[in-house]
Amino acid sequence: MKRHDFAGGGDGQGATAVPCPPSLSFAARIGTSTVSVGLALFFTLFANSSFWGTLAAIFNGPSPGNIAFFCSVFFTLVALLTMLISFLSFCYVLKPAVVLLLITAALAGYFMDSYGVMLDRKMIQNVVETDPAEVFELLNGSLFYHLALLGVLPSVFLWRTEIRFEPFLKELYKKMALVVLCLVVIAASVLPFYKEYMSLGRNNGHIRYLINPTSYVYAFGSTFRRSLRSGSVALMPVGADARLAGISAPRSKKNLVVLVVGEAARAREFSLNGYSRQTNPVLAGEDIINYDNFYACGTSTAVSVPCMFSHLDRDSYSDSKAKKYENLLDVLTHAGIDVLWRDNNSGCKGVCERVATEKMSPLQVEELCSKEECYDEILLSHLEQHLENLTSDGLIVLHQKGSHGPAYYLRHPPGFTNFSPECATGELEECSQAEIANAYDNTILYTDYFLGRVIAFLKKNEERFNTAMVYVSDHGQSLGENNLYLHGLPYIIAPDEQKHIPFILWLSQGFEAVSGIDATCLQRQSSAPSSHDNLFHSMLGLMAVKTVAYNPDLDLFARCR
Repeated sequence: MKRHDFAGGGDGQGATAVPCPPSLSFAARIGTSTVSVGLALFFTLFANSSFWGTLAAIFNGPSPGNIAFFCSVFFTLVALLTMLISFLSFCYVLKPAVVLLLITAALAGYFMDSYGVMLDRKMIQNVVETDPAEVFELLNGSLFYHLALLGVLPSVFLWRTEIRFEPFLKELYKKMALVVLCLVVIAASVLPFYKEYMSLGRNNGHIRYLINPTSYVYAFGSTFRRSLRSGSVALMPVGADARLAGISAPRSKKNLVVLVVGEAARAREFSLNGYSRQTNPVLAGEDIINYDNFYACGTSTAVSVPCMFSHLDRDSYSDSKAKKYENLLDVLTHAGIDVLWRDNNSGCKGVCERVATEKMSPLQVEELCSKEECYDEILLSHLEQHLENLTSDGLIVLHQKGSHGPAYYLRHPPGFTNFSPECATGELEECSQAEIANAYDNTILYTDYFLGRVIAFLKKNEERFNTAMVYVSDHGQSLGENNLYLHGLPYIIAPDEQKHIPFILWLSQGFEAVSGIDATCLQRQSSAPSSHDNLFHSMLGLMAVKTVAYNPDLDLFARCR
């Protein structure tokens, strides 16, 4: 009987290549090296539109002077991807792994091309922490078309293709030879243009986050490693010595502060900051202090929310470091202040884990909720009941849905469609720039109304409490400027629209008196540069908490107290 050596066994002598796994083939029989090179070419040509577009913009487009450099980048990218795919070229591994890459690369390419996002580790963290409702908003016909054309069809073709694997040793030699060849190609492509590559890496290093699929594969791996390390970290206390400090006037009433955490609101669209449209008619009639030069510490909720409540400043903040420490809410709890977090968004990103928390969607108030979500006014529903049981100073955090995109039209009731026509779909590419701006401005108009409702709620309870409201957004938003949409770009290259955010303070007369704050003084200083770095210390000062964790130099209100 004739002996056969199959892939994965034998010594490579007298053995023949065989398909693994067996396929219902309608394509030519090809070897693993051909698969690796072919897929690398496919990814380079069809999955990296954003990368090539950004590279062209950096060098002002291909020209006779730089066409050779562009060819160098092309060959380098093909060689790099060929080498990486070759590491997957093992029997029963190659097809499932590459199909997964094709599907995910098609999805990644769509979001990079459509919204201008970059798939770094922080963006992957956003993806991991996104709730189903947010995912559903991003599903549309354009995405499915892109997925079918560049993900599903090539996956079906690959799956039905018969891939020939050599016996183990011969296959291993082929892989080694292919890797060596790729390294030679990379060296030959890079060395003549070493100066250009160094300049590109030094001045535009962010472009590496656009290489598909390596950017998100690396980011997912990095996120996974960090999650494994953070799982065993013991929480370190912050402000364990916190207590309520002395006050400038007798306290006949408890203090009650509402901190409204906005979502994706950018300062530019606030008429309080000089925007041509009247988006703040309610707040303009209130005695508020508007900080018009305030900046976020991140460009995504997953970064900004933990960062703004942390004692760490933006320069020293990292997700792994922040998870080691307690945050502002813990310090206030140490001081005996009652803290409640009410959420109408996708969660508190770990900030509220150790305080009372209420999710709004289960309330399903008919006039405020649809099957998918509730308008932000739901955050005030049944809040009086909480005050009935409040026996100490209190902080209530209201986490808005705010201006969450891309389906801006869902963020406000129909009665707030003041700017029209508005973009009434989550597929922003289907709308004009003006329609997107109209839909977004309507969300700001509704936020203005909601903040007015918060102030009215606090005024209603002034007989029982000294009240105050602080409003701050988590990050800003791009609305198509420079072909960028949504948010989440690396901070160093993110446009001002994603970082410049609103910050507003309202104080009742009783709170002004008991805290000793001079509102006129605050108005004079409200245009000074400030950021999320100030929030931790400003909130401690506002609530009269004394602790070694407090830094008066970062308290926006200290100089006017």
